[in-house]
Amino acid sequence: MLDFRSIETFLWVVKLGSFRGAAARLNTTQPAISQRIAQLEREMGVKLLNRDHRIASPTPSGRQMMVYAEKLIGLRAAMMAEIGNASAMRGVMRLGIAETIVHTWLPRLVKSVNEIYPNLSLEIEVDITPNLTARLLAQEIELAFVVGPLSTSGVHNRVLAQYPIGFLASPSLGLGNGPVTRHDLARFPIITFPRKTRPYEAVREVFDRPELPPIRLHASASLATVIHMAVEGLGIAVIPAAIVENELANGRLQLLETDLNIAPLTFTASWLASPDVVAVERVAELARQIAQQSLVVDAEVAARH
Repeated sequence: MLDFRSIETFLWVVKLGSFRGAAARLNTTQPAISQRIAQLEREMGVKLLNRDHRIASPTPSGRQMMVYAEKLIGLRAAMMAEIGNASAMRGVMRLGIAETIVHTWLPRLVKSVNEIYPNLSLEIEVDITPNLTARLLAQEIELAFVVGPLSTSGVHNRVLAQYPIGFLASPSLGLGNGPVTRHDLARFPIITFPRKTRPYEAVREVFDRPELPPIRLHASASLATVIHMAVEGLGIAVIPAAIVENELANGRLQLLETDLNIAPLTFTASWLASPDVVAVERVAELARQIAQQSLVVDAEVAARH
């Protein structure tokens, strides 16, 4: 008798083009994947996959099978979403996260997932948006919290939050006593996000002026490093102020007053269209709610100060 596990295995082998990719996606071993496919082919009485090359591809019968497999897995997901208890959602979700989220509301999300979906495990990878986007498209992660929205075909986006970018400096630099001009800022090293990111390009554009001295632009993939360098007075950090609330509260950093405008960072939950995305959509929506709550709390704290 056909079982959903074998059908799901077949679906992911075809989608990812390899037994190895399907094994990683389903958190099992390649021999187990091979065994499930062999069992499915025996039960169907036809060959479903070509294994002549490094990429596993469906046979004509396999292409027909794929149509029904997607429908069956989609119906199962819809049934679980409509009728099933949250505790029935189980497995491993691979989550890619931009570091800004780590410094704001990620701990609250993980705590909520643990409470609401106790049988769902998260594998979390922190990286910059271009790298996470590539991993999402390669189906090496299921859900990404990135600077978005992503415009690639087949990607679904849900806006999480928007964070204004500020110019932040140690009081030791003596810049916190009034409006700071572009020329004043250009006298100091600027520390920000890594190359090949939107904020890096935006910062570089702000200081790309013929009347300014050559800008010393330090880029780092580690926001913790950026914050530490700014606290030590090694330059001006150009990052969302939301990630340095503690440093602002204890006076280790100051938010500089300037008329320079850099577009805020919009973060989205992004995932690929798939028959079985109920868990992904639920975690994405939970993340949106927590991100919005975080913005409200931040606004209330700012108002009190």
